[in-house]
Amino acid sequence: MGAVMLQGTGSDVGKSVLVAGLCRAIANRGLTVRPFKPQNMSNNAAVTADGGEIGRAQATQAAACRVEPTVDMNPVLLKPQADRTSQLVVHGKVRGTLATGNFREVRATLLDDVLASYRRLRAQCDIVVVEGAGSPAETNLRAGDIANMGFARAAAVPVVLVGDIDRGGVIAAIVGTRAVIDPEDAAMIQGFLINKFRGDPALFEDGYRDIERLSGWPGFGVVPWLAECARLPSEDAVVLEKRQALASGRLLVACPIIPRISNFDDLDPLKLEPGMELAMIPPGQPIPAEAALIVLPGSKATIADLAAIRREGWDIDILAHHRRGGAVLGLCGGYQMLGRRIADPEGIEGEQADVAGLGLLDVETVLAGDKTLRRVSGEALGARCAGYEMHIGMTFGPDTARPLVQLDDGRSDGAVSADGMVSGTYLHGLLAGAGQRAAWIARLGGNGAGVDYHASVDAALDGLAAELEQHIDINAILALSAKADRGQ
Repeated sequence: MGAVMLQGTGSDVGKSVLVAGLCRAIANRGLTVRPFKPQNMSNNAAVTADGGEIGRAQATQAAACRVEPTVDMNPVLLKPQADRTSQLVVHGKVRGTLATGNFREVRATLLDDVLASYRRLRAQCDIVVVEGAGSPAETNLRAGDIANMGFARAAAVPVVLVGDIDRGGVIAAIVGTRAVIDPEDAAMIQGFLINKFRGDPALFEDGYRDIERLSGWPGFGVVPWLAECARLPSEDAVVLEKRQALASGRLLVACPIIPRISNFDDLDPLKLEPGMELAMIPPGQPIPAEAALIVLPGSKATIADLAAIRREGWDIDILAHHRRGGAVLGLCGGYQMLGRRIADPEGIEGEQADVAGLGLLDVETVLAGDKTLRRVSGEALGARCAGYEMHIGMTFGPDTARPLVQLDDGRSDGAVSADGMVSGTYLHGLLAGAGQRAAWIARLGGNGAGVDYHASVDAALDGLAAELEQHIDINAILALSAKADRGQ
C-alpha cells in the first residue's frame, strides 16, 4: 500500500492517540503496519529491543502494531534538559546537545537520517502511519523542517490534517492552515479529521461542510472524545485533574511535578488500583501530609530539579513525611536526589556542579560516562519486575548493599535505607507488573487489585481501533496511503 501522515493544526490535538488507534485498526485487518515519527520532543522515552531510545508514544504505537519498537520508528528525539537546550538523540543514541542558536542548522542536516529510517520501515510492512509534530502552520519553523511538510514532501507521503474541536476554533484552525502554508505544502494535504468531539456530531454537520468548502479538502470523519486514552501511557504533558477528597480506606501516592520531569508514565499503573489515589502535585502546592508514599520521578536535569524541589519547599515536606514513618521511592533521577550528594564534574547537565542531595539514602551519584540503555528483569520485594534502565551516572554507597532489585543477569540495582522506608532504583516500569504493585501496596497496608497493566493498555488500543472503525473512513485513508508509493 504505502504510507499516510497525520499532521495537526497545533500541538496536543491528539495525533499520537489517533496514530496508535489507526495502527491497531490496520493490524486488526490483517495488514502489517509500522508507526513513524520523524522528530519528537519529549522526556518520556522507552528503550528499544535494539538498545536505543525513542519517544514513549512511538513505543505505544509499536504495541498497537503488535511489533517490538525499534529506533527507526523515531529517528530524531529531542529531550529538553535546560532552558533553551535539548539533548539530541539520533537513531536511539545521544549525538550531542542542541541550543536555540544551532537548532535549525543541525536539524536540517538530519533529513537523510530520517529518510533512511523511513525507508527501512517501509520495506518491512504494508503501510507506515506517520505522525507529525506541532503544526505545519508554524511557518517560522518551515525552513529545514524534518517533522512535518519537510518530511512529507521529501518522502512523497500524503497528509491528513487533524483539528481539535475541544479547544474551540477548529474551523479557523483548519482553513487557516490552508491559508498560511506554502501552496506546494498545501497540495500534500489530502483531507482532514476532526478530533475530540463531545456530544451529537450532527450538530457540527454545517461546520464540517464549511471546512470542506473553504479549504477544498474532504473530511474523513469526526472522532468523539475517546475515554480509552486515559488507559494509555502518558507522553508529553502531565494532565492534572482536580483532586477530590480522599475516599475512606484509599492510599494516597503523591508525586511532585518537577520542571524536567521524565518518564512519568512509570506511575500510570497505579491508576488501575481502586484502593489508591495518585496525586501529581503542581508547583505552589505542598505535598499532602496524608500521603502513604511519596514518589520522586525521573528527571532530565537532576541537579536543577533538586534545586526546584528546595525552592518549592517540597524537601521539607519529604523529610517531615519520612520522620512520620512515611515511605519514599525514588525512580532514576529521583533515586539520585535521595542520596547524600550529586556531582556533575563534566557539566553533562549544564555547568559543572557538586550539590548535596536530600540525604535519605546513604549513597552518592557521579554524573559521568555513557548513557545506560538496556531492558532488564528481576525481582524486588519478593515479586517479579521488568522494565528498562535509561540514565547517565553511577550511584554508590553503603545503602547499595541493600539493593531494591536483584536482576536476572546477576547484577543488583538501587538501594534501601537502614529503616527500610526509603528506596531508590534506576528501573523504569517497576510498577507495571501486578505482583510488584501488590507488593508495594502491601507494604503500605493495602491490597492490590491484580490488574495486568500491559493487558489494560492492549485492551485500550483495541477500544481505540473500534471507535475509529466506527467514526472515520479508514478505507479512504488506506486508499490515500497508496499515493505514497506512486509518488516516489
